[in-house]
Amino acid sequence: MIRLAFDIGGTFTDIVLHDSLSGALHVAKTLTTPDDLARAVMTGLDAVLDETGWKSSDIDVLLHATTVATNAILERKGAKTALLTTEGFRDVLILGRQKRYETYDLYFRKPEPLTRRRHIYEVSERLDTDGSVITPIDIDGLDSVADRLLAEGIESAAIVFLHSYANADHERTAARHLAERVPGLVISASCDISPRIREYERSSTTLANAFVKPIMARYLDRLQETLGKRGFSAPLHVMQSNGGLVTPEIARDYPVRIVESGPAAGVLLARHIGRRESTEHVLTFDMGGTTAKLGVVDDGEPAITPAFEVDTIDSRRYSGLPLSTPAIELLEIGAGGGSIAATDGHTIQVGPQSAGANPGPICYGGGGDRPTVTDANLVLGYLDPGYFNGGAMTLDLESAEAGLRRTIADPLGLSLEDAAWGIHAVANANMERAMRVMSVEKGRDPRKYTLVAFGGAGPIHAARIARSLSIPRVIVPAAAGVGSAVGLLTAETRIDVTLTRTMALEASARKQIAAAYAELESLVAREAPRLGPAAPRLSRYAYLRQAGQGFEINVDLPAGPIDDGYADRVIEAFHATYERDYGYRDEASGVEAVDWCLAATFSEDTTGQLETKAVPREESGRIDGDRQVYLPEYGTQVSCRILDRATLARSDGLEGPAIIEDPESTILALPGDRLSMSERGDVIIAINARENG
Repeated sequence: MIRLAFDIGGTFTDIVLHDSLSGALHVAKTLTTPDDLARAVMTGLDAVLDETGWKSSDIDVLLHATTVATNAILERKGAKTALLTTEGFRDVLILGRQKRYETYDLYFRKPEPLTRRRHIYEVSERLDTDGSVITPIDIDGLDSVADRLLAEGIESAAIVFLHSYANADHERTAARHLAERVPGLVISASCDISPRIREYERSSTTLANAFVKPIMARYLDRLQETLGKRGFSAPLHVMQSNGGLVTPEIARDYPVRIVESGPAAGVLLARHIGRRESTEHVLTFDMGGTTAKLGVVDDGEPAITPAFEVDTIDSRRYSGLPLSTPAIELLEIGAGGGSIAATDGHTIQVGPQSAGANPGPICYGGGGDRPTVTDANLVLGYLDPGYFNGGAMTLDLESAEAGLRRTIADPLGLSLEDAAWGIHAVANANMERAMRVMSVEKGRDPRKYTLVAFGGAGPIHAARIARSLSIPRVIVPAAAGVGSAVGLLTAETRIDVTLTRTMALEASARKQIAAAYAELESLVAREAPRLGPAAPRLSRYAYLRQAGQGFEINVDLPAGPIDDGYADRVIEAFHATYERDYGYRDEASGVEAVDWCLAATFSEDTTGQLETKAVPREESGRIDGDRQVYLPEYGTQVSCRILDRATLARSDGLEGPAIIEDPESTILALPGDRLSMSERGDVIIAINARENG
């Protein structure tokens, strides 16, 4: 089985070819081409095919993670989109939630909706909470809306009627009518996209799907056309936010499900690394050229959240656009290698703006004139200007130094090294705060976790972040610089379906539970033909709460028949989960169910397989040596040992400070850290091992 995985990031596009017979990984890393994303993909694909001698027709499967949907939302460059809503609810998106992300700021900025108010249209119709009809849908009113959509040149429409999660008839009627009246209109109905309670979140999710749906369709059409012209006939699978793969057809229909496509693949890599290195509790740290992505693996499985936000301000809850769709729990901040550093005359700020691939950091020589984290790391000596991206790129140290002097060092009266260190330290502080959000603030003790670091820039910063949080061990896997692309190789085809059926959990609820899961299984059966011939493995989970609470917790439900005792087993599962998360249980309190969910995983020969043996890697031919590196632990520049990763593999380990160079990334170990190579080919850094024994 020959598989090709490619992940398009904001700065680099990563390519991995995996030969399942030998277990070898062949990788390529090329600058992303924002004007035509497929061009960078083809450059990388050509590079690995040339290296291996394989032909495009030899490839058995293609796996893809992309930021197209994310970028369209962040940059507000989606389709011209309208929203149809129940009469009287035109301003749901504009009002949002009462909860503020900054309680005392009278001038705080609310998330900007993805459409203008004049493109939000009211329709006379009304359902009750149980789905019964209060006001029939007004067909003449729909005709009037259709005329306005045509006059405004609307390309895509979201339909979100009150309580449609309980009865989808009105939304489906509106969708059919608009499809007939407005030829070519792309339609997203909330009963298909997010059939769940909470009007604001459901509206935001459905509108986001409509906003990016035409963009994603054009992108995937072009990508598949380009692949076909190059002779690739293998099936293409696209990564979703929940860590599962789907076909391009499903990705076109539900693009909101792939907003966190690339970062989710990175967490799957960390899960795989944790399993093969015998650790079930992992914090994931993926630092690329544009952003840093943080995730968590608990008890060997990624944490899943029922909803998340995009376009947040300083990672604050309620500051972004809510998307009510299952996703691997992630926190993404603007702290990548390309994050731009600036000063207000007193302090240094880093990010969230990024130089991206074009123009890129100053040292790339692509026209960038503002210093970035990569420029700072180069000046500090952490990067070899002649061996960046395996020597495929040569970095301009003199220009980076001049840029740092002009914009940071001179205005603040700092030395060049202190200015570069300030940028590095501020970036670390930003990422440390985010890591605390994912760990300490959610009840996780970082001292009991291992940090898996990857991405082109992650291994440079990982040891300092781990030390600041008392994380005892860092693992840097083989091919860390293309970690998310490797993570794609561990994914399986999967879909999650959800619906709201609010009920009190008691013995008599068995029939309601059975009816809910019968409906969910029918939804899976409807999508199954598009996901391949394998029979799905089904697993149940639900969002439950104690009676009177406003929000729910995720509870894994028992398998097996939904018989007379099933409701009691669900109640016990809730109490056990609540006690695990909050330290107590209240069995006297009633339990309510809100959302019922079903995960369907399709195992095939083409997905979910990755040999865990060490990946063979030839030595680069470079000679190990020393380099002057700025380490504040010593207060000055010191001579630091520089090793090729293959050299470390032959050694019994060594103590920091040391730099281990990979073609795709660079590892920095601090004084007192101990490095070794595991049997599986992963670099293990025991943090502050000298002091901790």
